[in-house]
Amino acid sequence: MDTNIAEHVAEVLKAVAHPVRLQIVELLTPGEMCVGDIVEALGEKQAMTSQQLNMMKDKGVLGSRRDGSKVYYHIRNKNVIKLLGCVYNHCQAEKGGKK
Repeated sequence: MDTNIAEHVAEVLKAVAHPVRLQIVELLTPGEMCVGDIVEALGEKQAMTSQQLNMMKDKGVLGSRRDGSKVYYHIRNKNVIKLLGCVYNHCQAEKGGKK
């Protein structure tokens, strides 16, 4: 793997490597949501949620659009959904096998 690509892959992985950010990706998988709805669904503070959203947007994981006073976020890098699905399935399988 080329060094530049490896560094970019590491940045994308870091961008989702947090429980709240993983939950945000899960929330946005079906489609876009406004910040207020994301905050409500997570039960987190607006400032912390906005910080997480902006961090993932800066790394190219999320995209956003403004509609009046509301900002809507969506998953820009759809490959993140596939990757996290694989990791989630692996963790679920391991959890199921360790009774």
